[in-house]
Amino acid sequence: MPSTKPAEILEVEGHEVRISSPTKMVFPDAGLTKLDLVRYYLAVADGALRGAGSRPMVLKRYPKGIDVEPFFQKRVPENHPDYVETATLHYARGTSAEEAVIRDAAGLAWVVNLGCLDLNPHPVRAEDLDHPDELRVDLDPMPGVEWSQIVDVALVVRDVLDDMGLVGWPKTSGSRGLHILVRVAPDRDFAAVRLAAETLAREVENRAPGLATARWWKEERGESVFVDFNQNAKDRTVASAYSVRALPDARVSTPLSWDEVRESRPELFTVRTVAERYADIGDPHAGIDGAVGSLDALLALADELGPAENPPRGTSRDGRRTSTMPLIEVARTKTKPEALAALDEWRSRHPDVNGALHPADVLLDGMRGSSSLWYRVRVNLQHVPEELRPPQEPLLADYDPWAGRTPS
Repeated sequence: MPSTKPAEILEVEGHEVRISSPTKMVFPDAGLTKLDLVRYYLAVADGALRGAGSRPMVLKRYPKGIDVEPFFQKRVPENHPDYVETATLHYARGTSAEEAVIRDAAGLAWVVNLGCLDLNPHPVRAEDLDHPDELRVDLDPMPGVEWSQIVDVALVVRDVLDDMGLVGWPKTSGSRGLHILVRVAPDRDFAAVRLAAETLAREVENRAPGLATARWWKEERGESVFVDFNQNAKDRTVASAYSVRALPDARVSTPLSWDEVRESRPELFTVRTVAERYADIGDPHAGIDGAVGSLDALLALADELGPAENPPRGTSRDGRRTSTMPLIEVARTKTKPEALAALDEWRSRHPDVNGALHPADVLLDGMRGSSSLWYRVRVNLQHVPEELRPPQEPLLADYDPWAGRTPS
C-alpha cells in the first residue's frame, strides 16, 4: 500500500536527496521499506559504485512493487538533479537515449527513490561510450542444474582466463547463477569484446563438455550451464555488484572471493546479510580496477578456433528460424505468474507427457518487449516417445507486447 508518511530528506555527501514514501513496503516478506533499501545502498555505496558508477545505466523501475513487472526506462527523467550526469547512447538499431550516469552515493539514493532495485549499467564508461572496459561472463544454469555444477564451470572459466592473461572476479547473479567480471583495456569495440566473450564460452565448453555449453538456442543446451556471451552485445546490461534483485527474500548480487565460491549459495546473500558482511570484510572486488588485461590472447584464440558453428536452421513461411528440436509453444503472457499458470494448465491436459519431460525440457523465457518483459512458454518433446507427443495446439494465452504501439 502507498505510504502516507511525508517524504524524507537525506543529507548524502553534501547533497539533499528526497525520498518519497519512505515507509512504503517494498519487500513484505523481508520487512524492507523503500528507506531501508536506500540505507542499504548507502552502506555499500563504494562497492556499488565500483560496479555501476560512471557508467550510463538503464533504469529498471518497480513503482508498484516486486509482484508487478518492472518497466525499463532508458531516458533519464528531465527533472534529474545536477549531481546525476547523463550520456547519450546510440543503439545498434539506430535509436539513441540520454541515460543516467551516477558517480556518488547521492546518485545511488536518487535511483533507488525512482523505484530501481537492481542497477543495470552498460559495460562502458561515460567518457568513452564505444569501447567497453568490462567483459561479462554470465553463467546461466538450465533447470535441473545444481550449484556444484555452476561452480565447476566457474572454475573452468577462471582457468581459461588465467591462460589468457586475464583476471576474473566472481559474484552471485542474485538469482541462480554466477557472474564473472573481467576488466579489460578500453581499446576494442563492442563487436571485438563480444567475439572475445564467445571465444571464451567456446573454450569453456571444449574443456567441460556436458557441464558447460555455448549453444545459443536454449532447447539445444540440455542440463548444462550456458556461458552467456551475448551479454556483451552493444545494447545489453546486467545487474551490477550489490544490486538488489526482485525476489521475496531481497537477494543481492554479491561479490565473492574465489575461495568463497564453492561454499556459497545465492540465497545466503540478502539486503540484511550483505550490509553486515560489507561492514565486516569490505568489498572482495576492491582491486578489480587495478586488474586491467588485454583481449589479444582471446582474439588470437578466436582466429585459431575459426568461426563458430551455426546451429542448423530451417525456415518457416515467414522466414523465421525453425528448431531442429520437437518444440511446441504453450503460451505468451504479460506476467510470469500467468505463464506458470498456463504451463500448469498444459500439464493437466497432457498428464501422460509429464513423466517423460526432463527439467530442461520446459522453457520459460523472459522476453524483452518495448519497455518491459513478457513471457514465452515452450516445451521440448525430445524425451517424449513420438507416439505420445501432443501436437501444436492454439496458445493458451497469446499476449502481444507490441499491440497498440507504433514504431518510433
